[in-house]
Amino acid sequence: MTGGEQTAGRETGAAPVLLGVRHHGPGSARAVRAALEEVRPRVVLIEGPPEADALIPLAADEEMRPPVALLAHAVDEPGHSAFWPLAEFSPEWIALQWALEHHVPARFIDLPAMHTLAWGRQDDEAGTAGERPPPAETAPDGDTGPGPAELRIDPLGVLADAAGYDDPERWWEDVVEHRGAGEGDALAPFTALEEAMGALRETYGSGGHDRDLVREAYMRLQVRAAQREFEDGVAVVCGAWHVPALRQKTTVAADRALLKGLPKVRTDMTWVPWTHRRLARTSGYGAGIDSPGWYGHLFSAPDRPVERWLTKVAGLLRAEDRIVSSAHVIEAVRLAETLAAMRGRPLPGLGETTDAVRAVMCEGSDVPLALIRDRLVVGGELGEVPPSAPAVPLQRDLTRLQRRLRLKPEALERELELDLRKENDAARSRLLHRLRLLGIAWGEPAASRGSTGTFRETWRLRWEPELSVRVAEAGVWGTTVLSAATAKAEADAVGAEGLAGVTGLAERCLLAELPDALPTVMRVLADRAALDTDVAHLAQALPALVRSLRYGDVRGTDTAALAEVAAGLAERVFVGLPPACAGLDADAAEEMRGHVDAVHGAVALLGDAPAAGHGRLRGRWQSVLRVLSGRDTVPGVIRGRAVRLLLDDGQLAQDEAALLMGLVLSPGTPPADAAAWIEGFVGGGSGGGMLLVHDERLLGLVDAWLTGVPAEAFTDVLPLLRRTFSAYEPGVRRTLGELVRRGPGTGGGATAAGTATPGFAADFDTERADAVLPVVRLLLGLDDMDDYTEDNDLAGVTG
Repeated sequence: MTGGEQTAGRETGAAPVLLGVRHHGPGSARAVRAALEEVRPRVVLIEGPPEADALIPLAADEEMRPPVALLAHAVDEPGHSAFWPLAEFSPEWIALQWALEHHVPARFIDLPAMHTLAWGRQDDEAGTAGERPPPAETAPDGDTGPGPAELRIDPLGVLADAAGYDDPERWWEDVVEHRGAGEGDALAPFTALEEAMGALRETYGSGGHDRDLVREAYMRLQVRAAQREFEDGVAVVCGAWHVPALRQKTTVAADRALLKGLPKVRTDMTWVPWTHRRLARTSGYGAGIDSPGWYGHLFSAPDRPVERWLTKVAGLLRAEDRIVSSAHVIEAVRLAETLAAMRGRPLPGLGETTDAVRAVMCEGSDVPLALIRDRLVVGGELGEVPPSAPAVPLQRDLTRLQRRLRLKPEALERELELDLRKENDAARSRLLHRLRLLGIAWGEPAASRGSTGTFRETWRLRWEPELSVRVAEAGVWGTTVLSAATAKAEADAVGAEGLAGVTGLAERCLLAELPDALPTVMRVLADRAALDTDVAHLAQALPALVRSLRYGDVRGTDTAALAEVAAGLAERVFVGLPPACAGLDADAAEEMRGHVDAVHGAVALLGDAPAAGHGRLRGRWQSVLRVLSGRDTVPGVIRGRAVRLLLDDGQLAQDEAALLMGLVLSPGTPPADAAAWIEGFVGGGSGGGMLLVHDERLLGLVDAWLTGVPAEAFTDVLPLLRRTFSAYEPGVRRTLGELVRRGPGTGGGATAAGTATPGFAADFDTERADAVLPVVRLLLGLDDMDDYTEDNDLAGVTG
């Protein structure tokens, strides 16, 4: 039926006004507004889940700011969910706003979400989930709705191809976004789209997606019901693809037959914030657009959109310290308009403005264009929903904490530096750690800059829309973040498979400050540690357990019980490590070398922990290292590492280390074993290169051994040696090369009489070492810690 027949039908009170749109199209949004102003319907029907009808009044709330989305999730399985996103330039959002402003009823008429989610669950059980878009992102027109992916045509792509365009986005801009909204006849754009879609439906039918037929049957029933209630005052806003099907003459019985026996699940629905980034096709959203930021600009710009857009681009580039003047903007506008004229376009589009920016503002470079695309073309807008929107109790508690801690969710990634000595920062840290334990990855820990102390943390924060689903999912553990994280930690401890998993969980409980969960975690930890006899497992679990002891001072947590378990675990490692290191192959020896390093660091922390009171552990561990360094049955890489650790701790004199190296590098030792010993002693990123630079005796031993390796064995040891020395810093490798070229010891090093080479001596130069202490204290933040301690002492005295 044509647009003229549509108007005539409206006059006789028979046919509804069907406004076919492109979801998230600013041109469609403007056209919908103009059409509704002209038609003045008595009810507005909108494609969307009818369970959301009760949420429509919230769209008028002052605190509601798009982009937002309707979120539906199964009550018994919150992780099974679907979104219906709406931006400020979405035609459905404009239709809602028009209805609310004019006090006209608005209703959603698409297939209920209870059926949509049930379809998705069936597909998951059938193993087709990997063949369809993610169930958590469902387009309002169902283009990515739950269901097996079949051969699906792209209506815009077909129409663009018929018009001679190779890009559907560019075709849509030319025929819709850059045209007037039905000048003279507000229904003209919809008439043209309906005719085009009608031709496509005649050719392609359902386009390869039979579930569209079920949805359209339900929509026809809802339209009929509205016509009986409001007669000739019905307007329908839906995807243009569905208009021919809604116009189709069918019987009520036939439509109901299609709906008979549909699966369903109990469903909850609410509004959640959305982002422009999630509207982009690159995010995997099937009904998305390439440039939501650009479309938002086209919709909101009152006039001169190209000039305003290029001014935005210039402002962004200036903020990034690029030299962009007003003359650049003027020239870019001229170039964009010239390109549009040459390409036969009514107005410059995103392609023309991007080409102009590249040529004029970026000097031909594509590097700044990546920033422009991320910040402006896609954009980082994050919507807001009012507190009155329905939410699970956990979401309400999280919102309360976010406001109290002044930690606002943002779509763009940002770094957050926390000083745990400050109460608000400590509370922020606890919240982020608790959310991570619940699987809500709002923040990811990052390496702190300027300090390696335990009182500083760095986080990278970014709020993604699907985190709302994770919050709903985590709601089964509790009504508050604290109670939910506690219950989840206890359940994870009981269900953990390995000892290392439990020790890591204990560390996370301390970071998240979950005192009620620690007894359960500690009980499981003690039971698992008592039963596990694998030394590798014990050595792997010890470091995380010992690291947890550091948090007692900063976070005020009692770690005495943790220290007792850690000390017992360390004793078991000491007893079992020497026999466990015997007879290992190369790969197993390399893995065990890593465990030895981890245990060494853990023992150093455990020996210093006030809660532990186990200073004797260091002596026990050094005895174990001596055993490892002297046993021939222990692989060379572990023996070499044991010698190096003893040397670094001052438990082995340099002369003794040189003697041990000389014995290993003697002609009687197989070259492969000697090479492995060298890797353990000076490899692994442990500063071995600097050791060789500053001790020419050791360098001389290595050099003499290397030059004496037989030719037939050299190719066998070469990969191991290259791996060892390639890990050194370039400056260290260069210095070693110069020393070897000169010849170790010939330059008057520690073994030469007379003048000495700087950096080589029989003992440390304490005066030179003291000179760098102020810089070291500054880098480690020790001066800040001293100031903090002094302030607290002064406060205690004056208080």
